[in-house]
Amino acid sequence: MMTAARSPGFVDTLPPLRGRLQADAPLAPFTWFRAGGAAEVLVRPADADDLAAFLAALPHEIPVHIIGACSNLIVRDGGLPGVTIRLARGFSAIVPEAGGIIAGAAALDVTVAEHAAEAGLTGLEFLSGIPGSIGGAVAMNAGAYGGDLAGVLDWAEIVTRSGEQCRLLGPQLAFAYRHAALPAGAVVTRVRLRGLPGAPALIATRMAGIKSAREASQPVRARTGGSTFRNPDGMKAWELIDAAGCRGLTRGGAMVSEKHCNFLINTGSASAADIEGLGEEVRRRVLAATGVTLHWEIRRIGLPAGGSIAAVTAGGDVP
Repeated sequence: MMTAARSPGFVDTLPPLRGRLQADAPLAPFTWFRAGGAAEVLVRPADADDLAAFLAALPHEIPVHIIGACSNLIVRDGGLPGVTIRLARGFSAIVPEAGGIIAGAAALDVTVAEHAAEAGLTGLEFLSGIPGSIGGAVAMNAGAYGGDLAGVLDWAEIVTRSGEQCRLLGPQLAFAYRHAALPAGAVVTRVRLRGLPGAPALIATRMAGIKSAREASQPVRARTGGSTFRNPDGMKAWELIDAAGCRGLTRGGAMVSEKHCNFLINTGSASAADIEGLGEEVRRRVLAATGVTLHWEIRRIGLPAGGSIAAVTAGGDVP
C-alpha cells in the first residue's frame, strides 16, 4: 500500500465529481506488470465535462498523474501522491464514420482496430499489435507493424490541467518518435483516426498476421510492460541488450525475457523496484559493452518505497 498518504481526510478536500473518488487505491492490479504502489486518490471521471470541472477546481499545487491501460508503465512501490486520473467507461465509445473512426481515449487499441475492420476501414490494422489504450497511444505516438498514430490522427480532444477543453489537429501535436507535444498535464479524451475503404476479409487477414507475429516473437502471455527501451537511431534495442549478455538476466522477481530481450517480465514476485532496477542494470551493461545509452520507453512514475511527498514537485514525478 502507499507509504506517502497526505492525510486520512485528503480525499474529502477535493472538488466534487460525478464519477468516482477512491482513497489509497491499489494500482498494481491495473498495471500489466502487476506490481507497484497505490494512488493517494484515484479519480475516475464520468465524462469529459466532469473531468474538466474537476481539474478547473483542483488547486495547482496538488500533483496530478494520468494513467490509462497501464500497459507500458511502472508505478513505483511508494505509490502516487496527490491525484491519479484514470479514464474508464465514459471514455470508451467507438463510432465508425465515413473515412475514419472516433474513439474515446479509454478504448483499447486492439478494439479500435477491430471496429475499423468491421466497418471496412483499412490503415488502422497496426493498432491491433499495440497493447494499451488510444489516449496513451496518442501521448507516446505509439507505432508498430508499419504504422503509427502520427500517420492516422486527424484530431485529438484534450482537457488541460486548468480544465479547458480543446481540440488539437494532428500537426499541432508535432509528433516525433514515441512523442507527442501535448500541453503539460493535458488529458486526451477523444480522437478521430483516418481510415480508407478496404475489404473486411483482407483487413482481418492482416490483423491475424500481426497477432501471429506478436505471439511468435514477444512474451505476450507474461506480466510485462511491452518494449522497455526505445530503439536508438539505426539500431535495435534488443540486439544491443543481447550483445551485452542480458538475455535472461534477473533481479529479485524480475527477468529479461528469453524470448525478446527488450521485454522485462515479472515472474510472479517482482516489486516495481526489482523491475526498474533490472532495467537500469541492463542500461549499465549495454553502455559498458557497446557505448550506447538506452532510453526508457516504459514510463516510470511515483515514489520509491519509503519516499515522501516532499520529493515530488507539483504535477511531477520522481525521476
